[in-house]
Amino acid sequence: MGIGSVLIGWSFPLVINRRVSLPLQENMKVGAFKFPIYVKNIHKGKHGSDSGVYDANGRFVPEKFEEIFKKHAHTRPDALTGKELNELLQANREPNDLKGRVGGFTEWKVLYSLCKDKEGFLHKETVRAVYDGSLFVKLEQERKQAKESAKKK
Repeated sequence: MGIGSVLIGWSFPLVINRRVSLPLQENMKVGAFKFPIYVKNIHKGKHGSDSGVYDANGRFVPEKFEEIFKKHAHTRPDALTGKELNELLQANREPNDLKGRVGGFTEWKVLYSLCKDKEGFLHKETVRAVYDGSLFVKLEQERKQAKESAKKK
């Protein structure tokens, strides 16, 4: 791994959390290392070049979620490959929206990197877990199960 990986691994979450947290604040007197996210303000974090799965008021739009897989999941109807994910990102790009493009690219690529299966598929239910807020609970359960299985061997 090397020092570069350690620095990226440590700083990347700080940068992302700070970036996400800023538009959601109720007042701007937040400490330098505090990154509160107010769920009631989550709609303020919406950016351009996104999938449209959340509307401008932060409401989940099921039709837009299904559209992701109808339009871009060519190999399997319930999952995206890396190539299909790139197609999705390309389709979502809005002109002159560098900030939104970077935001969308980062969100989807981190999700793909963390959650693709051994065959390189990002499953529909995993993506749904991002939108309903259950992804990290699911990942923690999987981690615990893997740890327990390793102990039994």
